[in-house]
Amino acid sequence: MRLNGVILLLLASISSGYAQLATKAALTNNVIRLNWENTGKGYKVKQLSVKGQKGWQSLPGSLGQYTLLYSKEQPDMNAPIKDKNGKEIPFPEPEYRYIIPTWKANTSPVSLNTEGRSISFYPQRYKQVGHTLVFQQKTEVATIEATWQLDSVYKNDLRVSIRLTADRDGYYSIASPVLTTNDKNQFQWACIPGVFQGNTINSNFIDAYAYGHGIPDKPMVVRERTAAALTAMLTNKEGITLAVTAEPGTARDPWEYDKSTQSNWQLGLSLINRQQQLSPTLYHPVLGQKKSYLKKGENISFDFRYTVNPSDWYKVYQHVVNDVYRFDELLRLKQTNQSLSARMLQLLDYVKKDSTSRWRTFDYQGQRIGAQEYLGGVYESEKDAVKNADYGAMWMLATLTQDSILIHQRLKNALNFKLAQQNTAGGFFHGAAAGQYYLYHSKRFTEEWGPYTEPIATTYYMLLDMGNVFLFEPDNQQLKSAIRLAADWLLAKMKQQGYWEVAYHNNTYQPMFTDQKDYRPTFYGLLVAYQVLEDEKYLKAAITGADWFIKNAVEKGYFLGVCGDARFAPDFATGQSAQALLDLYEITKEQRFKQAAIKTAQFYTTSIYSHPIPNHQGKKSGTRELEDWQISQVGLSFEHGGILGSANPSGPILLASHAGMFVRLFQLTKDSLYLKMARTAALSKDAFVDPATGVASYYWSAMNRGAGPFPHHAWWQVGWITDYLMAELSLRSQGRIDFPAGFITPKVGPHKTFGFQKGKIFDKQGGLALIEKLVSLTNPNMDYLCALNKEDKTFYLFVLNNDDEAQEGELHINQSRFIGQHRLALETAQCFSASGSPIPFSFNDKIKIAPYGLQVYTFKYQ
Repeated sequence: MRLNGVILLLLASISSGYAQLATKAALTNNVIRLNWENTGKGYKVKQLSVKGQKGWQSLPGSLGQYTLLYSKEQPDMNAPIKDKNGKEIPFPEPEYRYIIPTWKANTSPVSLNTEGRSISFYPQRYKQVGHTLVFQQKTEVATIEATWQLDSVYKNDLRVSIRLTADRDGYYSIASPVLTTNDKNQFQWACIPGVFQGNTINSNFIDAYAYGHGIPDKPMVVRERTAAALTAMLTNKEGITLAVTAEPGTARDPWEYDKSTQSNWQLGLSLINRQQQLSPTLYHPVLGQKKSYLKKGENISFDFRYTVNPSDWYKVYQHVVNDVYRFDELLRLKQTNQSLSARMLQLLDYVKKDSTSRWRTFDYQGQRIGAQEYLGGVYESEKDAVKNADYGAMWMLATLTQDSILIHQRLKNALNFKLAQQNTAGGFFHGAAAGQYYLYHSKRFTEEWGPYTEPIATTYYMLLDMGNVFLFEPDNQQLKSAIRLAADWLLAKMKQQGYWEVAYHNNTYQPMFTDQKDYRPTFYGLLVAYQVLEDEKYLKAAITGADWFIKNAVEKGYFLGVCGDARFAPDFATGQSAQALLDLYEITKEQRFKQAAIKTAQFYTTSIYSHPIPNHQGKKSGTRELEDWQISQVGLSFEHGGILGSANPSGPILLASHAGMFVRLFQLTKDSLYLKMARTAALSKDAFVDPATGVASYYWSAMNRGAGPFPHHAWWQVGWITDYLMAELSLRSQGRIDFPAGFITPKVGPHKTFGFQKGKIFDKQGGLALIEKLVSLTNPNMDYLCALNKEDKTFYLFVLNNDDEAQEGELHINQSRFIGQHRLALETAQCFSASGSPIPFSFNDKIKIAPYGLQVYTFKYQ
């Protein structure tokens, strides 16, 4: 009877298609070998190998363990996080009201991965179906079937689909299986893009989890809403990167139809799993969240892929963004309705009008100072805060347009504001910035979020702003003296090792935020001082500061932000750091600064959303009928992401300050991801622009509601748009057309100032110009820039096709708008290619330009 029973069981197994006793299961191609063995306790991964330049390499710690989470009851999302002694962790401080709800939501038991039962197993049964392997396991709560196959296109990828069928009512979450485990004390890099990164496990929970400094030593499960790419990656000590990436469509849609669904949680990402093993892991659905509740007999599937590559994390990240999530899809879909050039003219009109720009002037210590109203929260304000944003853009636009309102009613009062912003009364802060904001009721300057002074504020609001103005006013001795005063204060406060305190209390002068280091480009202010004052001591100090920054920030992946309301969570200052290091390289030609700049820029690409893949699905925003691609987050950057940042509730921002720098980085590295990210951010976001003013919203969630409480942001938009177009002009002409760039602007990113000096136009020179209503192009895919050579009386028109298809359109010149009594000789106009070669041209013909092409038109005038 016993023998017959065994035979019956075996026959039943064979008839079902599964081989319980089979011992060989493998997936192999010319670069990957994955083998399982039946250990008697189920099918374990025996070996995972990958082929690279060193030949075949095996990943240590092969495992193959599956895990599912189950909870009969609704999981708890509100329990406070406690330390080892059972005390609630007091973070953040009560005054940080904007980030407290976000912190609480991200420290629930589900986020901590302590909720529900963890059921781990090795599948007992397997069968081969064509080129796929199918494993099955019945647990006490559910039946799991996992299908594995090699990707037919991307040879380093393994595709997995897990189907869970509930055997009990309850909440379920499927974890991606553990292919390998890694040494927590020795690995090259780990990363969840946009959340945290590093080459060490950080046992300081706040530092690791809230600031993304290293990898938390807990099995945290983070949300997809600030994961810029839907992947968890780890490069082991042998230099092999293993990534697990959710297939498109798994995670939340941030705007499902007619309102924000940014905070829906459908995908969890982790680097340390429930068993405390260092192994990239994904969870879907998330326990207690959408789709996780199943009744008995219901099922759900989770599709994902592993990438195994003998390379660093960045190559794998490029693959995820470019190939899996098809990053260039948005550029393919976009249909531009307004050129950036046309928007610039709208912005010019906006900043000139007191009513729209909310420009105000005040008497302050015998001077007339001017700034724009700030309608957000400011420490001790009575809704009376004013500020200015991009001083470089203010002087640039005034110079390019020669507009009388800007020149006579803006610049002088704005400069008085800037000079008044400096502490000049002696004492501890002599030379430092007094604060970003002026409170006109109490007639004093203050910082946004407390009574403190940051050294980087002196870099920003003294040295960068004043330095950019000085480029346009090189004979202004008062400005020069103020720059020296600020630089000397910054130099005096620099530690011998090359770093600064994050901040000092205004009354006690004691350091604040001592739990953090100043992982920010504060050193850049001294580089500006050197370029203005030509004093070697500033360059020497800038190099010392940059070297400390490279060792302590860049090499470790530790960065700090500049937004006080988010308690300095990492933000766009990381992008500035890349440009700051590039500028230092340009001056010193020291390769370590170039290499550090590229590495930092690679980090900053993980602040750019690459999901979900945009499409034509119908969406609504208010009364507007839109398509998904129009309001896509793809290509947009964080103000600040991670666990604390504003991107958690509000999504990314529309200020694409990084776009010009990314074009320059493509020019330097030939890495096409930079160029695609730059163009996607700059060229596909019409739906976020207020049609009445040309001002884009700040936060993605605001759609096209315009400046809102931030009217000064229009200047930043003038700045980044110009920087981007100038970078494209230089790229497409291969440097044959190139204009000197100024300094980085405070504080939203790395865009730079132009127009203070003549530039190269093939074998000639010219100065940038922007003449209202002179040029019009009928095709909104075409942008333009202009320059004048007053010596040989030539007007240059640079026309760029900003689309991936050839474009044509009509060019119109309104002669009555040209300067003074001069007139352009339209009948003798000439056209040149990006290389300077002549192109047959008749002014009455339509302009025709190749994809992402450039043509240069020259007009003589008398």
